[in-house]
Amino acid sequence: MVNGRRSFIVNSHLISIHHPPYTIHYPTIMSIEVKSLTKLYGEQKAIDQISFSLQQGEIVGFLGPNGAGKSTTMKILTGCLKPSKGKAFIDGIEVTEQPVKTKKITGYLPESNPLYVDMYIREYLSFIADIHHIPNKKRAVEEIIDVVKLRPEANKKIAQLSKGYRQRVGLAAALIHKPDVLILDEPTTGLDPNQIVEIREVIRNYGKNRSVLFSTHILQEVEAICDRVIIIHEGKIITDSLLSLLRTQQTNNFIRVALRENIEESEWKALAAMKSFRRMNEFEWELEADDPEALKKQLLALSLQNNWNLVSLQSESRSLEDIFRGLTK
Repeated sequence: MVNGRRSFIVNSHLISIHHPPYTIHYPTIMSIEVKSLTKLYGEQKAIDQISFSLQQGEIVGFLGPNGAGKSTTMKILTGCLKPSKGKAFIDGIEVTEQPVKTKKITGYLPESNPLYVDMYIREYLSFIADIHHIPNKKRAVEEIIDVVKLRPEANKKIAQLSKGYRQRVGLAAALIHKPDVLILDEPTTGLDPNQIVEIREVIRNYGKNRSVLFSTHILQEVEAICDRVIIIHEGKIITDSLLSLLRTQQTNNFIRVALRENIEESEWKALAAMKSFRRMNEFEWELEADDPEALKKQLLALSLQNNWNLVSLQSESRSLEDIFRGLTK
């Protein structure tokens, strides 16, 4: 009995009988699931009790300063590292228990992008296709060359390629077996602006029916293709939010004021409408208020009272970069 209803199991699904028609409750399986994951290097915690999940069709940006724990997390998800504590799952399969099975359904482009540079592009991709036992590998190689726009360089050795095109080869190797989950560590490193737009489109199209977790320092990439962002700092997740919710912080509640005088912080206490402030440089300040117009009026009155020389006074909005810096300082 479940909640007063007669229940039984059919093909691993819970069926509850209340009255006809019968209801089948299908379990929700996340494409990526991380539970209380910790990785220790001696006494140092690279990641500390982190938990998050991705559903099918989600493209999630994984952000954080250098050394925050992004690459460590990705290496654990792809079976390259073992966690000290906690568990990681790909399509409901625990990574450390069945690493070969999870590798078959995962595409991974590491930050270092290791390649056999003495091989030709087709030769290398054919080698990767053999590893994944891909049928009709010749067709698979040609298809992925077109997907990542490698056709102009397709007859070259990897050693002859620019850094940007080498990055495309790494992405092709991650995609060639059409994995359910794609994990990308700095995928646009070394690409010029036109190439970034093209690779962005590849990721966006691929993520329509699959899960994509990618780290980047280019915040415009996150804004362009992500619906959700996870920010990690010092081994801990400090926000896991839909990008639309994070953008609610991008308000015009900030005022940038420049003065000719170098005033003391205590001078701002007279501004009743001000919530917070920070010094930008010797003569510039950023002030925050729920009612910026009221703050401007108080600021002008305070300037006249103290005979300050205002150089400029303007409203400012918060960018994703500002939010990121505020969370990870």
